[in-house]
Amino acid sequence: MSDYNVTIRKHRRLAILRHLEQVSGYTANASILRDVLNGVGVGSTFDQVITELAWLQEQGMVLMQDHGEFVIAEATLRGIETARGEATHPDIQRPRARRV
Repeated sequence: MSDYNVTIRKHRRLAILRHLEQVSGYTANASILRDVLNGVGVGSTFDQVITELAWLQEQGMVLMQDHGEFVIAEATLRGIETARGEATHPDIQRPRARRV
């Protein structure tokens, strides 16, 4: 995998976690996450979102519920802490400090 693709995957994972950290109930469906990612300049297909959610679930950062026609993701405490920069993972982009 190219360095560019690795970088994009790290950013995609962080963007997913940051969105989940900001929404009510720390929960969103995969279709919304795809739109959010595309809106912040991290071009993503539905399959890429599902792949990253599965990876994040393996790392203990999200819980996934597959309802057949749609997939729901919920951030765990570890995922929220990673989104905030309180915890790190080498395969997830570290967030920049937020402006006050």
